[in-house]
This record gives sequence, structure tokens and C-alpha cells, in this order.
Amino acid sequence: MTGRVARVAGFVTAAAFLAIALPSAANDYFVGVGFTLLVWIALTESWIVISGMTGYISLGHVVFVGIGAYVAATTWSMLPIWAILPLAGLAAAVLATLVGYPCLRVRGPYFVILTFGLSELVKYIVINIESALTVSGRVLFGAPAVGTLYLIALGLGWASVMIALAVRESRFGAGLRAIRDNEEAAETIGIATGRFKAAAFVLSSIIPGMTGALMIMRSTYFTPLEIFNPQTSVLIVTMAVIGGSDRPLGPLLGVAFLVLLQEALWSNLPQLYMIVVGALLVAVVVWLPGGIYGRLQHLIAAAPR
Repeated sequence: MTGRVARVAGFVTAAAFLAIALPSAANDYFVGVGFTLLVWIALTESWIVISGMTGYISLGHVVFVGIGAYVAATTWSMLPIWAILPLAGLAAAVLATLVGYPCLRVRGPYFVILTFGLSELVKYIVINIESALTVSGRVLFGAPAVGTLYLIALGLGWASVMIALAVRESRFGAGLRAIRDNEEAAETIGIATGRFKAAAFVLSSIIPGMTGALMIMRSTYFTPLEIFNPQTSVLIVTMAVIGGSDRPLGPLLGVAFLVLLQEALWSNLPQLYMIVVGALLVAVVVWLPGGIYGRLQHLIAAAPR
């Protein structure tokens, strides 16, 4: 581990230790905002493992969130929370294993469309299952307090950053970036591109599955149309693009910016939130192609020593 990577890991870990104190120092509103922030960090950092590093843009990561939430909703009265969370992550990993290799055989816009279609397919399969069971929605009674959920989300958020950091600085991450730069050239130098992409896809699904279970415990109510909402995937991509870079600090900046913007707009102009998000995405792509992280790097490099 290089000195720079060690500093980043140390900074993130120190910030996580400081954040542990939030439930005892703030009211439920601020703890809820912290929970939302950590959930999006977990989702976005997981997304960059496959999309940021390979260039295969997934617009269907909500499917792993939904599967994790469905596992939690169906097992809530039978299993304890410490068993539900890893089971949700396992279910998401199994789904990613089954669909990853065939999905990753296509590239570019075809992969984007395929991942979006996959999420919609799974959503309507779940809707049909629930309809056959004559269940219109599932209520989770006795869910943990927001402070407890916040601490679990903090652990998932920290783990997602560490995984993204470890992958990026490993030979595996170098192989993924080689695929992003030129997949044909990566194959000619002996990189098993199919296995690399499939492994990254599975790895990027586990924490979103666990996060989906956590989200449904927070809302205490499961409906497929809500938890499989394509807007979740759009926001993941938007946060990653606005943050910039496949380095873990990039998505952290994008998540923090959009979550704070969301809280400000929902308090005053909730109907404008997605319009503003779309405008920001266009502005970043046109004027800040490197995102917030890239712009900060440029300013630091240009500053006099």
C-alpha cells in the first residue's frame, strides 16, 4: 500500500470513527440525513467497482437493492437482523453471478439498455410473485431505531470505500482499468477480461444488496414499484459523474453534494429536485468533465507552492 493510499484509508477510517458519535450528539432528523448520506455512499462506491473502473455503465444497480430489500421483507419475521443482512448480500451476489457474464458480453449503450431492462424484468417478476401470493405490500414491525440503522449504514459505507480503494490499487483493478482503456488490447496481453468483468460485477452487487435490506428497515414498508424505482440507478450514476474519477474520494464528493442539495430542495421546492439534478448532470458533463474531484485536482495543481 502506497503512502497516498494509506493516507486516504486512514482519513476515511478516522472520519468513520468520528461519525459514530452522531446518534448520541444529534436529533433523529440529522441522524436520518446521515443515514441517507451513508446509504448513497455505499451504493455509489460499489457502482464504481464495475462501472467506474471498466467503463461498463450500469443503469440497473437498483436490481441488487431491490433483491436485498425483498429478502429482508420476506424473512423479517423469521430471522434476526444479523442474519438478514448477509443473506441479502448473498442473494444479490447470486443474481449478479447468474446474469453477469451474459450481460457483460455486450458493450456500450447495449450494456446500459440491458442492465436497465434487467432491473425492470426482475421488478415485474417480484410483482407477479407478490400478486400470486395476494400480497400488496409488506410491513416490517419492530424495525431497529434510526440510530442503530445509521451505525450499520456507517459500517457498510466504510466497507464500500475500503473495497473500492483496495480494488483500484490492486492488480485486479489495474486489469479492470485496462479493460476500460482498450478491451481488445487487454485481451492480447493475457487479461481474462470475461472473468475480470464478471468478478467486478459480483463484487459490486454485495453491498447494494445489504443496503437495500437496510433501506427497507428504515422505511418499514416494502412495495416492488418503490424499491425497484429506476430513479435510484439514475441517482447513483449522477452522483458518481458529478463527483468524478474512479477514485473513492470522487463519489464521496458527489454524494455529499447531492444529498445536501436534496435536503435543501425538499424542504422548500421538492418538485424541482430532479430538474436541478438533470441540469447539474448536463453542466458537469459539458463544463466539468472530470467532476468535482477533477476540478479540485486541477486547482491544487495550479496553486503556487
